Order: sequence, then C-alpha cells, then structure tokens
Amino acid sequence: MLFSFLIQTVVISLSGVMAPGPVTAAVLAQGSRNRWAGTLIAFGHGMLEIPLIFLLMLGLAAVFEHPLTRTAIGITGGLFLIWMSFGLLREIRKPDFNPTDVSGRGPLMTGFFLSATNPYFLFWWATVGLNLAMRAKELGGTALVLFAAVHWLCDLVWLTVLSFSVFYGAGLLKQRNQKWILGFCALALGWFGLRFLLDTVWA
Repeated sequence: MLFSFLIQTVVISLSGVMAPGPVTAAVLAQGSRNRWAGTLIAFGHGMLEIPLIFLLMLGLAAVFEHPLTRTAIGITGGLFLIWMSFGLLREIRKPDFNPTDVSGRGPLMTGFFLSATNPYFLFWWATVGLNLAMRAKELGGTALVLFAAVHWLCDLVWLTVLSFSVFYGAGLLKQRNQKWILGFCALALGWFGLRFLLDTVWA
C-alpha cells in the first residue's frame, strides 16, 4: 500500500517538475554558469515546500483559496518574474558580457522566491498536493514524512540533472550562442510573469 502510493507520488511529482515553467527557465539561465544551480534552486524550493506540506495539513489550504490571497500572489509573482527577466536581459547586453557573471541573484533564494510567488505552485499544493498529503497522512506519520521527502527528491534530482546538462553543454557553445540561450530564458521568465499578471486580472 505504502510502496504503491510512493510510486504514484514519484509519477505525479515528476510530471509537475519536468513541465516547463519559471523554475525551468531559471535553472537554464543560472545553470550556464553554475553546475550546482539546479541543486541550490531545489534546496531553496524545499525551504518553502517542506514546511508548506505540513502547514496544509493544519488548514492553510483555505488561505490560498481566498480571492485576496490569489490576487496578491499572482501580482507579486508576475512582477518578480518580469524583474528577473529585465535583469537578465540587461546583463547579456553589456559590452563586457561574461556568461559566468550573469545575474548575481543566488540560486538558493531564487528557488525560494520563485516558489513563494508562483500562484500555480501554491494552488497545486492547495488541491492536488493536499489530496496526496491527506492520503499519506491516512497511511501514518511515517508515510507523510516519506511523501514529503520523495516529492522533494524528485525536484532535486531533475533540477540537478538539468543544470549539469546546461553547464557542460554551455561550455561547448560560443559566447554569441550562450547569449541567445540566456536571452530566450529571459523572455521566457518575462512571458510567465506577464501570464501570472493577466491570469490574476482576468480571474
């Protein structure tokens, strides 16, 4: 029973973490200069996510479902991503551009803030994630701890693999091509930020 539940957790977790989104774009951008960027972003993500799982069990899900909370998260998240986008574009346009100097924002805090200001992440936990957590709780305290650990490990493994791939792949690219890749990541972050804002206004 517990084993089959954990397998389901892995499948659902990987389907979420592997889907393109702001975290993926951030890993691609920061992974080009730091092979451990994905690992650190996963730790920053976990700094919010692990406590969140247990807070949801105490009734925090109702807070996420409140219209004012949804609006605040959507606007804050949208502006944060657009700010990151402009910052990255500004860096790669500098005459003395160096791929290893792109963005001084640490990946650890990037992972934390991208999670805290991502309405889709928070709403996922208030719905799908909460359902999984409730099922884990029914299986016992050990199952709940294992659920939290396994879910986060999926994030850790995938984001680490992604940043390692980008880091060693970027080393084979010319500076011009690296600029194009980072420019794409910057535009992707801006697009997700704009989408957050529009979804919030039209909700």
